[in-house]
Amino acid sequence: MATPETDELIRRLYEAPPEGFVAGRAAAVAAARKAGDKEAARRLAALRKPTVAAWLVNLLALRRPDLIEDLVELATALRQAQRSLRGDDLRELSQQRRQVISALVRSAQQLAVEDDPALRTAKLPMAEVEATLGAALAEPDVAEQVRSGRLIRAAAYAGFGEVPRPRLRLVTADDAADDTDDADDDTDDADESPEPESSASSESSVPSESETPDEAEPKRVSVLDERRRRAEEKARNERAAKRRDLQRELTLARTADRKAKTALERADEAERAASHAVDELEEHIAELERQRIVAQAEVSRRKLARRSAEREASAARRQVGDVEAALEDLDAEEPD
Repeated sequence: MATPETDELIRRLYEAPPEGFVAGRAAAVAAARKAGDKEAARRLAALRKPTVAAWLVNLLALRRPDLIEDLVELATALRQAQRSLRGDDLRELSQQRRQVISALVRSAQQLAVEDDPALRTAKLPMAEVEATLGAALAEPDVAEQVRSGRLIRAAAYAGFGEVPRPRLRLVTADDAADDTDDADDDTDDADESPEPESSASSESSVPSESETPDEAEPKRVSVLDERRRRAEEKARNERAAKRRDLQRELTLARTADRKAKTALERADEAERAASHAVDELEEHIAELERQRIVAQAEVSRRKLARRSAEREASAARRQVGDVEAALEDLDAEEPD
């Protein structure tokens, strides 16, 4: 169960510069375990170290949440304008987008310098901060991550806004009739070749000398019905062929989608494993650094002890020399 104390501790971890994250997390986990709070220890141990760019965005979210809310509101307005395809609104909102992102980037840099004045001359990844804020404008999921103040890496977005939906046209009875007429015209053109068939059709539609007009009329109607039947059959065959092609494309697209999802899941798992390995190495490096500091202190202590021993040895040698000289003087003073 989450507690305000644990949430506040997590906030401080993500608000502090990244170089102290691993050590701070280790200390927090140790304190939670010592206090017997296993749930807090588990939550704290699961936290991942943020990159410098993510830390800069977290500073904005934690210290200037009002600016992040402005960003989220602008994102909502942009998506609505994108869906309705309002050109004037899109242009105005795009201008606001550039201004808001520029202001947020400057604010993130100022907050970092307030935390550590030495960062004033450091090369900070502000381009990644700008890309992350742009992604938050386009993707609601990214916006929620930014708003949480617990971002662990920068984000990017290749485009902007939603993909416009295709415009659909209602087919009326008149349109259907026009399509049928067009099909009839195409069929008429096709029926004109080859020449023998055309000749036969022409002969069947022209009354012979022995036929009266009343007798020839049913033949002309029969020819027109046959042409219409052929046109309808051709249209049906074309629709069936197109449906088969689309079904094949759909099957291939679904297969590719499943493969892409599987690859994405594997990539996510590999990334988490690599991130965990990096964290463990950083903890190991921190422990080695602590041991190095202790060893250096021991070397300094031993060096001081050696210098003290050297001074004592020099004093002892001087004392030996003085005693030897006194003995020689004493021997010289004795009468022969």
